[in-house]
Amino acid sequence: MPTFIWMMVVLKVPVVAAFVLIWWAVREPEPADAEPDDEPGGSDRDPGAQPRRPGPPRRGPHGAPAPGAPRRVRTASGRPTRRTLR
Repeated sequence: MPTFIWMMVVLKVPVVAAFVLIWWAVREPEPADAEPDDEPGGSDRDPGAQPRRPGPPRRGPHGAPAPGAPRRVRTASGRPTRRTLR
């Protein structure tokens, strides 16, 4: 008898939670405010904003070659250190 109650009651909780989650995901959204805005339509861009300057041209198969590798910062100089076992 306790197994039957366990199967019929407690194990239904995840099923109910799944149905609630699916209902929440597919429900119709609430309508937005129906009050008209005082501002006329248009873009949100600042009319005085300057356009961006174009970037440098891209390199391609017929363009400029790729730049060379950068110079190395560290160089091997001096005598190598000798390790001794103590």
